Amino acid sequence: MSTNYSFRESEKVLSPVQHIYSLGAEFLLESGKKLSNLSLVYQTWGALNDDRSNVVWVCHALTGNHRVQEWWGDLFGEGKCFDPKDYFIVAVNVPGSAYGSTGPLSEELPEEEKFDSFPVLTIRDMAACLELVRKELEIERIHVLIGASQGGQQLLEWSLLIPDRVDHIIPIATNLKHSPFGIAFNEAQRMAIQADSTFYSKTAKGGEAGLKAARAIGMLSYRSYEGYKITQSEENHSEFDNFKASSYQKYQGEKLAKRFNAFSYWILSKAMDSHNVFRERDEKVLERCRMPALVIGIDSDLLFPFSEQEELAGKLKNAKLIRLQSDFGHDGFLVETVTLTNHINQFLKSN
Repeated sequence: MSTNYSFRESEKVLSPVQHIYSLGAEFLLESGKKLSNLSLVYQTWGALNDDRSNVVWVCHALTGNHRVQEWWGDLFGEGKCFDPKDYFIVAVNVPGSAYGSTGPLSEELPEEEKFDSFPVLTIRDMAACLELVRKELEIERIHVLIGASQGGQQLLEWSLLIPDRVDHIIPIATNLKHSPFGIAFNEAQRMAIQADSTFYSKTAKGGEAGLKAARAIGMLSYRSYEGYKITQSEENHSEFDNFKASSYQKYQGEKLAKRFNAFSYWILSKAMDSHNVFRERDEKVLERCRMPALVIGIDSDLLFPFSEQEELAGKLKNAKLIRLQSDFGHDGFLVETVTLTNHINQFLKSN
């Protein structure tokens, strides 16, 4: 089970270090099915201080990964909001993803668990995996647990699992349960993948054309009317075809297809649909999360509207709610990092 991972608490590790956790046994899923093997790729950055009180744990979004510096580099890094000189930063690539953790293309899985036969995962399964890595690292307390979008969903489920081990939570652009609107958007994307017959070919490139179309659909929910107007408007009035917005959609599909696969996209979008902190729980379940919470919503977010952040903040016992102004919709959490840094610094200073 051990990764033979060791760290020297006196040494400041200023470069991210990647590790692999292997369970070495079957992993029971919430559905009752089992993964015959489970490996989790994760990254640490920085070093624990003397009283081990400086852990910052990052939960990544749907197509994100454990290499937080690649997609949230304006928030994490030397001189940034979360500086590895001051914090021990941990991020785990969730199962089902395309970045090394056990997923639909993992060679160690039997054929009946690969490709489109990979078992359905839930956000609670992901939270259980995060807990495995926490125990592996012998981390007793998490100073800050932060995540946006699907990462925020993981954050909430994990906080409910270990409420007394987390000092602060920062859920951003997320929700208590995934909405019918969000599920419909995900289903439309999966329909695009299904329309590509190669999705059933049992090959690593299966469904690639469908994935490109799915990503183009998804972009409409991640951005906003004003965002497209700002970045994709035509500079003159002579065009009648081949618009910038058309090229942008195709580019985004191609870009994702180079780093992801249709099977992981399918599985992770299903996991997002599964999110519901109230499933088989009391409606007052959030009352067990008494740690200070900074709930951040984005005013132009179509996929996770601000009303969902209001609902979340209203059910937490000790929450501060921030309405982040952005023209870039749901993706505002990746764009408005200067404003995010200011709000996070004020929150941590006040607590």
